[in-house]
Amino acid sequence: MRQLNRLNQFQRLWQPSAGAPQQITVAELAERCFCSERHVRTLLRQAQDAGWLNWQAQSGRGKRGTLTFYVTPDSLRNEMMEQALTLGQQQNALELAQLAAPELRALLHPFLGGQWQNNTPTLRIPYYRPLEPLHPGFLPGRAEQHLAGQVFSGLTRFSQNHDEPVGDLAHHWEVSADGLRWYFYIRSTLHWHNGDPVDTVQLHQRLDMLLRLPALRTLFASVQRIDVTHAQCLTFTLVKPDYWLAHRLASYCSVLAHPDNPTLGTGPFRLKIFEPELVRLESHSRYHLSHPLLQTIEYWITPQLFEQDLGTSCRHPVQLAIGEADDLRKLRLVSNSISLGFCYLTLRKSPRLTTAQAQKLIALIHRSPLMQTLPLDENLITPSHELLPGWRIPLAEDTSTVTFPPALTLIYHLPVELHTMAEQLRQALAEKGCELTVIFHDAKTWDNCPDLAKADVIMGDRLIGDTPEYTLEQWLRCDPLWPHTLSAAQYAHLQATLDAVQSQKNTASRHAALQNVFHHLMENAVLTPLFNYQYKISAPPGVNGIRLNARGWFDFTEAWLPASSHA
Repeated sequence: MRQLNRLNQFQRLWQPSAGAPQQITVAELAERCFCSERHVRTLLRQAQDAGWLNWQAQSGRGKRGTLTFYVTPDSLRNEMMEQALTLGQQQNALELAQLAAPELRALLHPFLGGQWQNNTPTLRIPYYRPLEPLHPGFLPGRAEQHLAGQVFSGLTRFSQNHDEPVGDLAHHWEVSADGLRWYFYIRSTLHWHNGDPVDTVQLHQRLDMLLRLPALRTLFASVQRIDVTHAQCLTFTLVKPDYWLAHRLASYCSVLAHPDNPTLGTGPFRLKIFEPELVRLESHSRYHLSHPLLQTIEYWITPQLFEQDLGTSCRHPVQLAIGEADDLRKLRLVSNSISLGFCYLTLRKSPRLTTAQAQKLIALIHRSPLMQTLPLDENLITPSHELLPGWRIPLAEDTSTVTFPPALTLIYHLPVELHTMAEQLRQALAEKGCELTVIFHDAKTWDNCPDLAKADVIMGDRLIGDTPEYTLEQWLRCDPLWPHTLSAAQYAHLQATLDAVQSQKNTASRHAALQNVFHHLMENAVLTPLFNYQYKISAPPGVNGIRLNARGWFDFTEAWLPASSHA
């Protein structure tokens, strides 16, 4: 970046005397700036024309001139950043922002939240970490999962106003009487983000690519083949009925990118910039559903603001503040809910850990003050009393005669609250004569975890998507956790049971059957939920239409700024 180079060169000139006047030769300045004497004369002339300094040369080779400074590098950096931000050049501003957190926070403050920028309604969200690429298939982070649904579309989609999936790229669908043929009728007015019309063959190509991914092949195990049976129809042929199919196609992992360009979609927003410091979305003018009122969404990735205090865009990753949270008096809580997702504990039965001992451990967690005394920030988590609303946690009645084994191994992954939970559990078991070896897997999923096979106790986080029952079915079917938690026979029986559940056409019956599966897992001390999160979103005045979704984010297509916000 040219401005940053000019700033760095100015700082090299300024730094040796800390801004005091200097008596120096052109040769010495050239050496300081790692350039030729001719180039340093150009730098001096440009800086002098800009009013940054004054260079008074002396005639004669090797003579010392006088260098006088009018600005400091910090004030010059701030001026450049303000100019870049005013012009909407966010990438330039972030490249210039090599500042300590307080200075960066103060400088970014007027540009965060929602405002009209060059007659464009824009929402800027400061974020605490870089976003992972939106690759096809499963994504570990809530932010990435949410973003995939804003950029891409599936054949079907989940809606906060409906209990069941609705049409997306497919206007509607039909199912044969035996449940083995699903006909998805594709809209005729679809366009990719580059303006090209969508061909049904392209959707078929991308679906074939998805189904070659091992995890999605498992998810769509019932699909025998997909055919283009009409210019506007995709037909799924199944080997066995699967009445979760519309749900599977609505999941974020099944959204469809262009077969030749995985960053090109058909969703309400298109990816304009996706870099470690800045992610910029712009509204898709040919979107096939209701057009968003915001034209631009920006994630400003500013880890500097969070290194000491996760308190700007995220008081915690589940509690977002849209805009600068230093001035909390202006931010208002616009939406909050208890997450359906939960942190969980699973137990592997073996000669080291019997069912009775596992039941005693679960009872220790839920019947002792352990969960209520976790040293965590209040209003962040709430202990789980149900797996889902109405799915109670069965607990063994009397475990007083059961003793814990002398040693167990626990493995857990993120989120950070499980650090605290693991230590609390280690101390509680030590008091009972059981030594707990703790292993931390530094990731958000169990993919490629070499230590999973050696653990007796496992803790992790289960995100719940838009339809909780389906999300839990997908968890049992696809997560590498379960083949390690269950014996081979138990795992095969579980998959056969899930096949029987998915074949039930009636939604209520399917949900009840799945509830029985989870009740059995909890009753046999294979699984228990630990705690849920309290999702919160705060926003400054003038940002409207924000409603928490199942992942703790909000649908960008519903947010809007009134005209009175125009500055």
